[in-house]
Amino acid sequence: MAEKYTLSGKMWKMLRLAEKYTGRDTHVALTEEAINRTNRKDLPKNWRVHNIFYPETKGISCTNYVIPVTEGAVTGRYYDSNNAQSRTSLKPLIVVFHGGGWVFGNIDLYDLYCKNLAKATDSAILLVDYRLAPKYKFPVAVEDCYDAYLWAVNGVKYWKVDPDRIFLLGDSCGGNLAAGVALLCRDRKAHKPNGMILFSPLVDARLRTPSIEEYSDSPTLTLKQLRFFVDSYMREQKDILSPLFSPLLSADLSRLPDTLVIAGSLDPLKDDGRLFVEAMKEAGGNAHYIEIEDAVHGFILHKKAEGSAESDCMVRQVISGRPVNKVQEMTEAELRRENKTQMQQASAKFQKEHEERAKQQIKE
Repeated sequence: MAEKYTLSGKMWKMLRLAEKYTGRDTHVALTEEAINRTNRKDLPKNWRVHNIFYPETKGISCTNYVIPVTEGAVTGRYYDSNNAQSRTSLKPLIVVFHGGGWVFGNIDLYDLYCKNLAKATDSAILLVDYRLAPKYKFPVAVEDCYDAYLWAVNGVKYWKVDPDRIFLLGDSCGGNLAAGVALLCRDRKAHKPNGMILFSPLVDARLRTPSIEEYSDSPTLTLKQLRFFVDSYMREQKDILSPLFSPLLSADLSRLPDTLVIAGSLDPLKDDGRLFVEAMKEAGGNAHYIEIEDAVHGFILHKKAEGSAESDCMVRQVISGRPVNKVQEMTEAELRRENKTQMQQASAKFQKEHEERAKQQIKE
């Protein structure tokens, strides 16, 4: 495996540490009760966890909300940066759906990432703790996420959030759920999200792409795990053909929000993301696919992983209004240098035009 997955020594060390918390394929034999116990566990707040994931981000306020959904309620955690600019102006809202194969994952696992994202993008974040399989089968998770999104849309008047800048962000199966929410918003004529950022979304539950076969033994996601996740979420076999389970199989992918899909070159789900973008474009939509070299599935949770710094910057480019097809893979420092160069070029162009107009006036 080491030859196929040419990761840095630091990344291999981090993944070995992460396996102590998540295991590798061992969870596919867990009972429903054992899965529930795993999801109720909090991540310990120590240096080892911060070394695997993210350090604690300061200056971010967190508020938990109970969100009503069909036949129940879920928790949403709202993150808000407390800098001077965010106190005086409306900010974008990013509604985040976590990964974990519809089976694992919770607010605690994505807490450090969302705090970092709120600060890096100067955005408000709502992280949705939707109900999980195998206790709650398809389509409970996607309906929970849709209900939570509508709750957020109705709640922006109570937060300092711009109602015209509400975005969906999903990681792995969270990307699957974000795409499903977008489809539901279109078909039910609800408020349309202003954009989507999908990290390695699972959009075809048939699991037939070449990248799934090539990277079936990926260090962070295996084919065995993927099959377990799909089997746990579906009620019956035909569920996987539903557009809300497999958005790529939708007969109509038109009129969806502008979408940026990001995946790693070593990710078994990279073909899912690429094919979804191609299908959206064929349907007349605006979509863009970016593949990060030497990045593995789930890299956004690990600050030291390949592509992590670039992903924060790419999210900020989208929510700042840059067209998705113009988004570039770069760090925040590189973006600042680019913006500075563009400003200098614009200034030089203005100065040249001014001088030419002055010369023309003298001649006249």
